[in-house]
Amino acid sequence: MRIGFIGTGTMGTPIAGCLVAAGHGLTVYDVRPEATKVLAAQGAAVVGSAAAAAREADVVFVSLPGPKEVEEAVLAPQVGVLARLRRDAVCIDLTTNAPQTIRRLADSCGKRGVRFLDSPVSGRPPNMTVMVGGAPDDFAACRPLFEAIGRNVFHVGASGAGCVAKLATQYMGYTNFIAALEAMLIAAKAGLDLDVLARIVPLSAGQSRTFDNIPRGVLTRSFAAGGTLDIIVKDVELACGLAREVGAPAALGRVASDLYEQAKAQGWGQEGFPVVARVLERMAGAELRGAETHHD
Repeated sequence: MRIGFIGTGTMGTPIAGCLVAAGHGLTVYDVRPEATKVLAAQGAAVVGSAAAAAREADVVFVSLPGPKEVEEAVLAPQVGVLARLRRDAVCIDLTTNAPQTIRRLADSCGKRGVRFLDSPVSGRPPNMTVMVGGAPDDFAACRPLFEAIGRNVFHVGASGAGCVAKLATQYMGYTNFIAALEAMLIAAKAGLDLDVLARIVPLSAGQSRTFDNIPRGVLTRSFAAGGTLDIIVKDVELACGLAREVGAPAALGRVASDLYEQAKAQGWGQEGFPVVARVLERMAGAELRGAETHHD
């Protein structure tokens, strides 16, 4: 299959690499030409615009930081995907996006006879979870592509449903991370051995995948993680915006969003999201350190 791929950053490059490995011909574009070098070495063709990547494609994937970048890449006159993508081709947005942006993209694609799927992802390829919104027939036609990049592939519902599923899971994960940090600080100030507690939590009601970032990213003081703070700030705010749109409560999300924003304001946007711990530590007057970091 002829595939155009827009956005070859931290997530886009390994996803596109899975498609190359599956035998598809890729034409790739990124606003930073240096970001396409890995895929070029794997045999992908590199072009100078989103429109050029879409010109001969059967399917175009878009993997970009957020709503603004996706709208520009898809809708820009002359240089956007829809300026060159043929009728009956498919545009697939992998971005964690805003529902209102998904609606605009789906509408614009529909007016041009282009099929559209919103398909945000979680995890790392080739073992990601893929959450797809769109027409069942379009999902079925593209399912082999999704299975090339993810282990768990779900058709969630109509257009926009994939976006909603991803925002709901992001809300759960990253509000939970704030709660976990607070609990660890309570334990630290009460004198508990944090290394022991970190071993207990995965075997208790506190278990979660996001908690795992505390022993490996916070107690070690590396603050490393798969996602940067900037991305989590964006995702939590989008989830809170969805809550406002549908009239659902989001009290925990507002608290979490404020704390992540405070961390971003410190200039930590490009660090791993666990760096938000520093904000809570300052509030508590205590640090979360494992035994091996106490001497630092």
